[in-house]
Amino acid sequence: MSQVKQNDTVKVHYTGKLADGQVFDTSEGKEPIEFTLGQGQLIPGFEKGLLDMKINEKKTVNIPKEEAYGEPRAELVQEVEKSQLPEEIKPEVGMGLVSKTPDGQEMNLVVSEVKEDTIVVDGNHPLAGKDLVFDLEVVEIK
Repeated sequence: MSQVKQNDTVKVHYTGKLADGQVFDTSEGKEPIEFTLGQGQLIPGFEKGLLDMKINEKKTVNIPKEEAYGEPRAELVQEVEKSQLPEEIKPEVGMGLVSKTPDGQEMNLVVSEVKEDTIVVDGNHPLAGKDLVFDLEVVEIK
């Protein structure tokens, strides 16, 4: 029976949880995700957890933040003048915004603080700084 190895394309059902058990993402009720290992499409700990699994095997992997989204980076938190926002946007804590970098790339931001004349936005991944737990099931190995 074949086992998952680097460069295999796999289909996987998963449930991602925080250390306290709170579910943040799952494929339950949807199609399994399909991707090729070794292309950096998913966090390193997720791919590493799949190595050597067989079809229909289920496993729970604990992924430390270093193998997930890393530590939050202070340089991704910035204060922005409210006057730089489009007029129709009324910023609130937790609101998602998209900013374009000078080279045209889009960056997802979350409003973390609203002040009198400015807002504080955070470009860190929402799961940065968190250890993650994934329940995995290999459905197909190509």
